[in-house]
Amino acid sequence: MSGHQLALLKVQCHVPLCRYPGLREAVTARVRHTRAGAHTGRRRRDVGPRGPRNFGVLVWVIFGVVVVVAVIAAVKVSGIASDHHPAGAAETPVKPIPTQGSTPQVPPQAGSVPSTGPDIAALRDAFAQLQSRIAGTIGIAIAPAGSGASPIAMGQWMIGPAWSTIKVPLVTAALRDEDSPAPTDEMRAAITGSDNAAAESIWDGLGDPVTAAHRVEQVLIEAGDPTTVQSQRVRPPFTAFGQTHWSLVDQTRFAAFAACDERDKPVRTLMGEIQQDQRWGLGVIPNTEFKGGWGPNEAGNYLVRQFGFVTNPSSGAVSIVAVAVEPASGSFADGTADLTKMGNWLNEHIAMLPAGQCGR
Repeated sequence: MSGHQLALLKVQCHVPLCRYPGLREAVTARVRHTRAGAHTGRRRRDVGPRGPRNFGVLVWVIFGVVVVVAVIAAVKVSGIASDHHPAGAAETPVKPIPTQGSTPQVPPQAGSVPSTGPDIAALRDAFAQLQSRIAGTIGIAIAPAGSGASPIAMGQWMIGPAWSTIKVPLVTAALRDEDSPAPTDEMRAAITGSDNAAAESIWDGLGDPVTAAHRVEQVLIEAGDPTTVQSQRVRPPFTAFGQTHWSLVDQTRFAAFAACDERDKPVRTLMGEIQQDQRWGLGVIPNTEFKGGWGPNEAGNYLVRQFGFVTNPSSGAVSIVAVAVEPASGSFADGTADLTKMGNWLNEHIAMLPAGQCGR
């Protein structure tokens, strides 16, 4: 055997094959036998034409064993990896982490039927066209009733004073204290006519300002709404609770829960009996239960807002909608006119709105 062939064998001994003692000894013996024959000059049967052929066969045998060892090692490695993710096993879904405060989101109520997914892109395009026709800052949030789905938010306006829209959870908190689920005259006046004196009386009946605020907050928290209710009169003569900063998204979250809570049915009924001079905005949509709120900022410019339950006449599914506008003129009249444009737009696109149904 030539020196080149011996070197080749030495190099090949780094592979797992040469770690097997029997094979290593056989190869070593073969080399020694060849070298001995070369030194003595004696003729052997394996020298001559068959010698290189036998050596080639040996190399191919070595190569085949190396391949087998490599395949076995690969199978073992893949077997270890498969222990972490068994074949055919479904991955456990990751639960979303609440992003607003530390209050966990309330899961969908039993019997709630979520809507099928609307074409959100088309809805956003249509809203952009509406926005271009309104001189002012507008915002809207929409969610299906009862499903627990995240609301869709569009526009620039997203959060500000609740004004009289906060009277809905205020009356809800008071109603849960009553022995009878029937609303009182004060509750009716506070919702259907947005009577401030009646709302103040209800607020006082809940305890001192801090206690009253906490009790209204409990109604919101139960619905997964982390809003903090204002307990102090920060802008006299306006009510304390009316200055609560309530976002459109949180408002729809509260209402989506209330839509399927039977305890809140009397309040929803009152929201369907809003007096005629306040039936602008969402009030132009047939069979809509809603509540409005409005008031000026320190500069005298009005914010006008509403939220409510919009029912699709074809399917009976309900969309929770919250809308708001700060008209460029700052006037209340322009604000109500702008919300009416939004109400008409919603009615025209009612089939595109996210909607859901509560179990019956």
